[in-house]
Amino acid sequence: MTTWPGATHPADTTVVAKRTRLKPGMEHAYEAAHRHPPAEVTVALLTAGVTQWRIWRSGLDLFHVIDVVDRGRMRRVLTEDPTMVAWGARMRELLEPLPAPESDDFELVWTLD
Repeated sequence: MTTWPGATHPADTTVVAKRTRLKPGMEHAYEAAHRHPPAEVTVALLTAGVTQWRIWRSGLDLFHVIDVVDRGRMRRVLTEDPTMVAWGARMRELLEPLPAPESDDFELVWTLD
């Protein structure tokens, strides 16, 4: 995951960016899963302090931009909440494993404000 401060989100949030990749042929299943995600997933994300989560797709590549109030709390909820653990398992069925980045902290290089 990538984090950087920015002027386009509330001052009390952090922007987290993440890249994932779909397994070939899983485009429709992934989009269908996100068309109407379970209400429990939405509640868990909001409880985790996520204020917005956007996903773009280009071919098999997915780009996530997440606004979150407390990154540590978000990580705990994503890995410990039973609803999110089940959702994560379902998403892993659709995603290719990617190597972990060397670091998940990135320095903002440029922004157009």
